[in-house]
Amino acid sequence: MNNYKKYFAITCLFLALGCTKKFEAEPLERITGDLIFDPADKNADYAKQFLNGTYLLLPDWYNRIDGTFLDAGTDDAVPSRIGTQADFYRTGRISSSTLPDDVWRRNYLGIRKANLFLSKIDVVPTTDLLKTQFKAEARFLRAYFYFELVKRWGGVPLIGDKVYTIDDDINIPRSSLDECYAYIVSELDAIKTLLLPYAVSDGDWGRANLGAALALKSRVLLYAASPLSNPTNNTQKWALAAQAAADVKALGYTLVTDWIANFNATKNTEFIFIKENALNTSIEVNNGPIGYLQGVGLTSPSQNLVDAFLMLDGKAISDAGSIYNPNNPYANRDPRLTATIMHNGKNWLGRPVETFDGGQDKPGGNRTQTRTGYYLRKFMGKFETSTSYSNQGHHVILLRYAEILLNHAEALNESGGAVADIVNNLVLIRRRAGITAGANNLYGLSLTLTKDQLRTIIQNERRIEFAFEEHRTWDLRRWKLAEVELNKPVRGVQIVKTGTALTYNYFNVVNAAFDASKMYWYPIPQAEMLANNRMVQNPGWSN
Repeated sequence: MNNYKKYFAITCLFLALGCTKKFEAEPLERITGDLIFDPADKNADYAKQFLNGTYLLLPDWYNRIDGTFLDAGTDDAVPSRIGTQADFYRTGRISSSTLPDDVWRRNYLGIRKANLFLSKIDVVPTTDLLKTQFKAEARFLRAYFYFELVKRWGGVPLIGDKVYTIDDDINIPRSSLDECYAYIVSELDAIKTLLLPYAVSDGDWGRANLGAALALKSRVLLYAASPLSNPTNNTQKWALAAQAAADVKALGYTLVTDWIANFNATKNTEFIFIKENALNTSIEVNNGPIGYLQGVGLTSPSQNLVDAFLMLDGKAISDAGSIYNPNNPYANRDPRLTATIMHNGKNWLGRPVETFDGGQDKPGGNRTQTRTGYYLRKFMGKFETSTSYSNQGHHVILLRYAEILLNHAEALNESGGAVADIVNNLVLIRRRAGITAGANNLYGLSLTLTKDQLRTIIQNERRIEFAFEEHRTWDLRRWKLAEVELNKPVRGVQIVKTGTALTYNYFNVVNAAFDASKMYWYPIPQAEMLANNRMVQNPGWSN
C-alpha cells in the first residue's frame, strides 16, 4: 500500500480501457472518477464497467508464476524449466526485492478501486436497491483483496474507506493480524444479506453473493484459528470457524458427480464463487505432455504428491493391508490421481502417455519436458480419446463446496466436535471422488479415529482434493508444517522400459530450503518500505 500516485495513474488507465466514453480529450493523468460516475448515466453503465473491472483483479491460478503454478514452489511440483521464479519459493531466494508476483500492488489497487467506487456510486441515477447491491459487492471484493494480503504478510495497513489522492500522507502503519482478520470478518458480516441471494438452480457464480460472503468468512476464520495465527490454540477460534462452515452448508450446495467436468463447467452446484474466463485451450497447451500437439508441459507434479493419493479402498499406500503394488503403482488408486496427474500409461489424445526414458513425452535432450516423470492433468477437458484440443471454460474456482466440507471437518476436529460429524464431511468428499464404500460404508474411514489421526487425514485430503488450486502453499504455513514438509526433497520417478517390462526408480529432483525464522510470512516489498516510513518489515527480512 504505497505510492498512491502510481496507483492513481494505473486506476485511470483501467478506467480508460474499460469504458466506452471518449477520454482522449483529457490527458491520462487528468482523468477523474467524475467521468465514470456520471449523474447523466441513467443505466449506470460506466459504473458497472468499473465494478466489473475491479473483479478482474481477483486472483488467477493458471501458470501465473513465470509460466508455472504456485504449487511448483511447494512439495507438490517443480517447474519443468530449471531456474524459473517458482523455484524462488522452495530455495529461499525470495527477498523484499525479488518476489515473483505482484500481489501487494495488485491487491491494494483493487482496494483503491473498491473505495473509489464506494465514494462515487451515489451520484449515479440508478435504483437504491441496485446501489446497495453494488456497494456490497465492492466491499466483498475489498475484503477478498485484504485476505490475499493478510495470508501472505500478516498484518497490513487498513485504510478503511479512504480514497487517497496524490497530495495525501500515505505513511500508514500496519494493523495487527487480529485486527485485519476482525476487519475482514466484520465487512463480510455487514454485507452478506445485501448481496444477491444464492439459489442453487440459478446462482450467478461470477458475482459476489450470499454464499460467496459466507464461504470467504469460513476460509478467513479457519486461517485465523490455525497455529500460525493462533499460537495459544484458542479453541473458541476453531468453534467460530466450524460455525462459519456450517452456515455455508445450510445454503444447500452439493458436490457434483463428475470431478473432472467440475473444473470446465460454466455453472454447477459446487461452485460458490469463480472468476470467469473466456473459452480457451491455454491449460492444455501450457501443461500437456510434450509429445502431443502443442503441449509444452511447464509444470511437473512430484512423486511426493502422487504418493499422497489414496488407494481405491481409502487406505494410504503405506497403510497396513494396503493393496498398493510397487510394480504397478497407478493401479487401484483413488480416481483423483489420474484426474489430477498424467502418469506413464494414462490415455491421452488417443494414445498412452510415455514418460519412460526415451518415450514420446520424455525423450531426453535439451527440450523442456517433465523433470519428475509426471505431467499435470487437472483443469483440462476430457481429451483422453480425442484427436485434438477444443476450447474449454477454464474458470478460476475461487470458492467451492468441497472446501467448505473440509473446512468444517478440520474446525470440528480442532474444537472437539463429534467424530461422526467430522467423518461425515470426509465421506462426502471421498464418495464423490470414487473411493469404494467398504463394509462399514465409511470409505476407508472409521468412527474410532483419534483427533491426531483425523488431523493427518484431513490435511492429506486437502492436499489431494485441492492440488494446484493454490491451497498447499498456505495450508503448510498456517499449520506451521512448512518447516517440515518444505525441507524435504521433491521427488520424481525414472521409468526404464525393457521390452514390455517397466522398472521404477525414485530419485530426488531438487532439495528445498525453508527458513522457519522468517519464511512463514513474505517480506514486505522493498518499494513499500521506501515509500512508507511507518512500515515495519516482517521478522528476518532485510529492507
